[in-house]
Amino acid sequence: MKLKATAIAVLTALPLLSVQAFANAPSAQDLEKKVFGSLFGEAYFTDIRKGQSAAWDNVDDGWGVGVELGYRFNETWGIRAEYARQSLDSLTQNSRVTGDRFGLDAMYHLANTNVYLVGGWKHFEHNVAFDALNIGVGYRYFVNESVALFAEGNRFRGISNGNWNDASIKLGASWIFGATPAAAPTPAPQPEPAPAPAPVVVDSDGDGVPDSQDRCPNTPAAHKVDAQGCTIYTEKMDRVGDVDIEVRFAFDSAVVSPEGRTEVNQLAAFMKRFPEAVVFIEGHASNIGNADYNMRLSERRAKAIADLLVAQGVETSRITSKGFGVTQPRVQGNTREAHRANQRIEAKVTATVKEPVLR
Repeated sequence: MKLKATAIAVLTALPLLSVQAFANAPSAQDLEKKVFGSLFGEAYFTDIRKGQSAAWDNVDDGWGVGVELGYRFNETWGIRAEYARQSLDSLTQNSRVTGDRFGLDAMYHLANTNVYLVGGWKHFEHNVAFDALNIGVGYRYFVNESVALFAEGNRFRGISNGNWNDASIKLGASWIFGATPAAAPTPAPQPEPAPAPAPVVVDSDGDGVPDSQDRCPNTPAAHKVDAQGCTIYTEKMDRVGDVDIEVRFAFDSAVVSPEGRTEVNQLAAFMKRFPEAVVFIEGHASNIGNADYNMRLSERRAKAIADLLVAQGVETSRITSKGFGVTQPRVQGNTREAHRANQRIEAKVTATVKEPVLR
């Protein structure tokens, strides 16, 4: 089972959106008009159609290393140039497929977090030259005011040589040149003695709720709080990614094979790890035989997967299954390979995202 990069990237970012810790981070003002350089390694995931095409050298997933050079215009916007050297597996060759990637990205930094969004253009020089647009999300953890570690996920959409979709996960380190630490807060002035001092109301975290009534001390200054001094949150359902389940069925059968059960067990473990997530199981069939029969067959297969998830301890209320028959083929055509690719199960996973309300 392969988790697509979009799922990994967003799932990595979700907990960071809920807890904003900036003990070592410079402020957004400190990073204005600063140059940064980065080194990174990446895992690269290719479109399945490339592995089935000799024109692409039947390339599969691989890895890469690269460098970045960027500039932060203001608190929100920045720009960067990127170079990466890639090495990809080939499903038909003994040697690996290597090439270069060049790109230019705009960067948008979310207020009051270390999360940023990227989008831009990439040019690849492999066995063939091609271009793509990309969009992604990343997170920086500042070791100090000048050094940060980062994780970033990107999705690539081909704009030449086909409408393919690739993805990558980058891990690396950035150096900020000329960064300065945030100024220490000015100590509050000591109250002057008074002939008849009134009782002093202490509000240690400055959220407007006295310590004597504050049930949640040390809430972040940017968070809106309730009458008890606790952060007010909003919840919404967001798509967190897709999970491809490579489950194969015997002809005219909805019985899951032992190999398929292993895939379902991994999906069940994923659901248990994220108990707030719900899943939509899609059954798809190859275009052989009667379309109405294939629709019913895909429904039985989707339900078989849902039943296995329930047997693994996933609550029924978190699972929805539906058959799509032959209406959404992954690969067009009437070949054995197309039928094999289209006879599949897909899972769409969503989760409740909890975000603080800001002042």
